[in-house]
Amino acid sequence: MDHLLTLDGLSGSDIERIFNQARTMKRARAAGQPTKPLLAGKTVALLFEKPSLRTRVSFEVAARELGATSLYLSPQEVGLGTRESVADVARVLSGYVHAVVLRTFSHATVEEFARCASIPVINGLTDAHHPCQGLTDLYTITEHFGSLDGRVLAYVGDGNNVAHSLIQAAAKRGMRVRIATPPGFEPDAGLLALAQAEAVTVGAQVMLMHDPFAAVDGADVVYTDVWTSMGQESEANSRRAVFAPYQVNASLVAHAAPHAIVMHPLPAHRGQEVTDDVLDGPQSRVFIQAENRLHVQKAILRELVGMEERVTLTA
Repeated sequence: MDHLLTLDGLSGSDIERIFNQARTMKRARAAGQPTKPLLAGKTVALLFEKPSLRTRVSFEVAARELGATSLYLSPQEVGLGTRESVADVARVLSGYVHAVVLRTFSHATVEEFARCASIPVINGLTDAHHPCQGLTDLYTITEHFGSLDGRVLAYVGDGNNVAHSLIQAAAKRGMRVRIATPPGFEPDAGLLALAQAEAVTVGAQVMLMHDPFAAVDGADVVYTDVWTSMGQESEANSRRAVFAPYQVNASLVAHAAPHAIVMHPLPAHRGQEVTDDVLDGPQSRVFIQAENRLHVQKAILRELVGMEERVTLTA
């Protein structure tokens, strides 16, 4: 792994190694044991064009606990692609820091940045992909059930960046995924076809449908995300009307398996894509999922930035 831009290039063993590292570091933190300063002397830049709570805080804490320094760069400070070209910023930062977490709009921006950088680049979110979230989601499901093999995940809502990364990750790890979206809001067709082909090789399955109740029927995991992502605010009213039948509420969750868990990457628009009683209910793993961003991203930083110190971690 030179960069983490999407989950497409990761193998199942890559994902398992990251999970093992995250699991070990989470247990150590819970026991009050300090994390080894594997990134001492390193600096991680957080270059964000989109606002963030979980991505920024989890990466800053992850870097600090690994012994690194973090540096936050706002859109006003950098002007990526306007005040300075993407290529020039990538080359300049490569001479100052040891890794960049880039949170931006166009996925082409993070790809260009990675091509021009001589340091690891981590996609903290683009309009097309959210790989750190996808890895965290599967880690959280593994943590809860012990294994992903044969588990059914129902994603209900917009076929957005979170759905893309979730599909890519689940297809590599033996899950059966059902994606239920309104017509016209499906995930990218090319990405979906590649994930479906890869799923077949590991005994997994990725299905696209439009009936949320059919998707959730007997599922182990019910997953949803906002109906209107950042940059789509002008579509909010029209989207609410289209997505109303896809709300994750008690009636929908009742069609899942009795042991099913509910997930959401946050922030949530309560009362829209998910109701309070579900988000705060006993089946919700949403806030555990949010906490796990820290542990998975510590593993990602260790994998990409601390490679010379890396040893295989076991559970």
